[in-house]
Order: sequence, then structure tokens, then C-alpha cells
Amino acid sequence: MKKIVVKNLHPGMIFSEPVYIEDNNILVPAGVEIRKKDIDRLISWGIETVETEGEAVVVSGQKKDAAGGVKDAAVTPPSGAAAGDAGRAGPGDPAQQESPAQKGSPAQQGSPAQKGSPGQQDAAKKNAPNALSLAEVQENKGAYKIYMELIERLDAVFSNIAGGVSVEVRSIDNITTRLLQAVRDERDSFIGYILGGEVTGREMAKSSVNAAILSALIAMELKIPNHKIAQIITGALLHDVGMFRLPREIIDKRGGLSDAELQRMQAHPLYAYKIVSKTLLYPDEVGMVALQHHERWDGEGYPRRLSGEAIDLGARIVSVADAFEAMVSQKSYRNSMVGYQAMKNLLSDNSRRFDPDVLKAFIQTMGIYPIGSIILLNNGALARVIEVQGDAPLRPKIRILADEFGKVYKQDEGDIIDLLTEKSLFIAKALDPRELAKKNAT
Repeated sequence: MKKIVVKNLHPGMIFSEPVYIEDNNILVPAGVEIRKKDIDRLISWGIETVETEGEAVVVSGQKKDAAGGVKDAAVTPPSGAAAGDAGRAGPGDPAQQESPAQKGSPAQQGSPAQKGSPGQQDAAKKNAPNALSLAEVQENKGAYKIYMELIERLDAVFSNIAGGVSVEVRSIDNITTRLLQAVRDERDSFIGYILGGEVTGREMAKSSVNAAILSALIAMELKIPNHKIAQIITGALLHDVGMFRLPREIIDKRGGLSDAELQRMQAHPLYAYKIVSKTLLYPDEVGMVALQHHERWDGEGYPRRLSGEAIDLGARIVSVADAFEAMVSQKSYRNSMVGYQAMKNLLSDNSRRFDPDVLKAFIQTMGIYPIGSIILLNNGALARVIEVQGDAPLRPKIRILADEFGKVYKQDEGDIIDLLTEKSLFIAKALDPRELAKKNAT
């Protein structure tokens, strides 16, 4: 990783690979302009350098010169070992924590022959850092702009709620409408942004938007009427607003909570319901999502220990979406899970926490290997999942990044293979793009 001095970043700069803040958090993805507010945020946080494996392809609106030089970029060699993203597990439900079975058996970990040739590793290094490629990010700037806009607008709503300022319900309804249409138009792009961890900061707004996107996908798969989907999306956006009524020391605490702190934490759905139903005056269908999203299918949840179909359907949907989002997102207190590991964790639930029918719908819409997943085939080739197949979640469509002979393909030039028809090929294991990139950088 090359280090870049923050004071030498300029609005409008674009890099060919993601730019990372410390601990491997993405500042901007590949192909996305650095904004003045991004630079101001780094300065306010006291961050002096950022890191990237790429090159500046645009500096303040100007392309690199013929020699490839970049004025004022101040690229310096990294000092010391690259910052890892290892964290310790924090408080949460067992379904949000990795079990020994999820680490993979020796057969799942792959033989030395499956680890790939140097050429394959180079391909993985080039393609792995984020779920969307440079070309795809540039092509889908409109979708990314909408995604960022949704997060920023919800963050403004949350700031008002936290500060006790009156909130225009219409502003929340506009976010819901915009999000639903965007999910219909740019489904795959939005899934890629969630899995790629494209955004840092505004953590609660980002988490809530991601949960709302995933909830919308589940609801559409279940053929729920449009007006009900809108209510579920609104509930997903607001499901955690009760957290604003908790002390910061409880929200930010790493490690286990005391009994008293846990009791306070488990009251946040009640606070959320009051805000949604009593302050914002949403109908009970929206309030129930906030109130019941921590209830469990087996009756062991909170705050009322409801079970089965006694739990509101919208709350059951948001429960699955929220759990998956928590597992794949980068948290300050633990690593994110690769999409496949998170999905595998949900599959091991065995009707304890989640409604089996809702979970089945989620798997059908996302696949066992979600779009953007980097996978290793049984013949040693590396590929990226480009389309899931609801009736065959283990056999998605993939694009080859490096074939079994080590040939590396340029962006979008590798063969597209439908594993549903290519019976001789199957996925040997999923690879974590971040870990793969870090290993190949050493």
C-alpha cells in the first residue's frame, strides 16, 4: 500500500483502486471522486495519511500526464506493517458471531493446488478490493450517487431526532420512495455497495439504509403488495432510532454489557416504537417493525418474547436483513464477514431466530454466494459472481478473473459461466476480497 498525505489530496481526485483510511476502512471506492467534505472529515479526525494500491487517474479534474506523473500527490512508501482489520467480537446475538463451523473444514479451506498460481493471485489482487470494479463504478455513478444521497438524507433525519428537533415525516417518506425505486432499478449495484463496504462514517444511517434495501428485496421476493413494502422500508429505516435514547457509553462500549446495561439496551425497541408511532405518527404497521425486530421465531427475543407468526411479518423481514447487514459491515469492534460466511451463518439458524420462509426468500434473492463474491472453483480458477439463481443458490453465473492455467483477464473480458449448466464445475470456497488483497500485498 502507498501512503498519501491528506493535505495533498484535492477535491476531484480519482484513484484506480480504493483509497483506505486506517484499519482498512474505505474512504472512496475506485473511480469515485474525492470530495471536499471527505478531505475536511479526515482533517477533523486528525488523520494525516490514507493508503491505496492504485494510482491517481484524475487530479482536480485533470488526467495524469503521459509519463504517469501526478503533481502534489505526495505518494510515499508505507512505513511498518499494513494496518489490519482485526477486531474483537462485541455484544450481539449468537447469529451475528462466527462459529467454529464457519471457519471452514480442511476440505473447504482448499488444497495448495487450489490456492492459485501467481498469475491468479495477481488477478485476485487486482479485482478483490471492492465488490464493484473500476469500470462498473464509473458506469454506475448514478446508482452510487443515489446510495450516498439516501445515507446522507437519513443521517440528517437521525441528527434531528437525536437532537430533539422536529422532523418532517414527508422527508422520511421521500427517502422510502426513492429507495424503493432505486432498488427496482439498480438492485445488483446496491447489493454490491452493501457487500463492498463502500462508505465509512454515518454508520447508523448507512446500516439502516442497507437494512432497508435488503428488506425491500425480501419483501419483493415474497410478493408483498407495494404499499406494504413501503411500510416495511420505512420501518427498516427507523428500526433503531430508539438507540438515540440510550447513553453513549452503552452504545459505544466494547465487550460485554453488565446486566443493567443489557436491560437498558434491550429497551431500545420500546423507545423506537414511541418515536415512530407517537412522535412521527406513523401507522402501527410501521411501529411494529421497530418494536419487534429483536423478537425471535423461537420466542427467546425481546422486548415481549413473542414467537412464530405472532411477530409482525415486517419485523421478521427486517430481523433477517439487519442480521445480515451487521455481519457484512465493518464494525469498530469486529471484522466484517464475507457475504458467503454471513449467509452460511444465517442458514445455520435452524428456526431459532428467523422465520424459515423469510430466510428462504432472502436466500432466493441473494444466493448463497451474493453478487460480487470472489470465489475459487474446483479447477483452481478464480471468478466473481455476477448473477444469482433463486432456484439454484449454489450455482450462480460467474465471470472468470483468472483461469485454471493462470491466465489473467482484463476487466469484463473473462468468460461468463453458468454453473447451472456447467455441471463439471462447482465452487470450492469463497474468498474474502479484503484478506486476499492484504495477503497479496505482503
